[in-house]
Amino acid sequence: MDKLEWSAFEYEERERSADWFWALGVIVVTSSLAAIIYGNYFFAAFLVLGGILLGFFARRKPSMVTYELDARGLKIETRLFLYENIKSFWVETRIKPMLFIKSERLFMPVISIPIENNMADEIRAIFLTKNVPEEEMKEHISDKIIESLGF
Repeated sequence: MDKLEWSAFEYEERERSADWFWALGVIVVTSSLAAIIYGNYFFAAFLVLGGILLGFFARRKPSMVTYELDARGLKIETRLFLYENIKSFWVETRIKPMLFIKSERLFMPVISIPIENNMADEIRAIFLTKNVPEEEMKEHISDKIIESLGF
C-alpha cells in the first residue's frame, strides 16, 4: 500500500471585526467586575486571563497540518495513531468532507480531520482493509457552538 498524504489548515480561519474584540472586552470586564463585587477575586483573575488568551488566539493565523495514511497508521504531523489503536472511523462527505477517528485517548478521543472530497472513498477503503471498524460519527455539539460564536 502506498501512502496517502494531504494537508489542511488546523481550523477554518474567520475574519473578526473590531466590534468582535470590543464585545469580548466588554463581556470580560463586566463579568470580572461582577466577580469582584461578589468577592470572587480568583474567578475575576481567571476571566481576565481567559479573555486575554482568547483575544490572542483569535488573532492567530491557522497553521498548515500534514496528514499521512501509510501501512502503520494515521500520522498527524509527528504523532502516529496505529491502526490497532484506532477504535473506529467515519468518513463524512455530506456537509463538509471530514474524517473522524475515535482513538484510545482519554481527553478528546474523537479527532476530526478535514479531507478533500475526492479522497473519501480511498481513505475509507484503507481503513476497511486494515480492519478498523466503521462507526457513524458527527461533529461534536461543542464544535458547532464554538463555530456559531465565531471561534
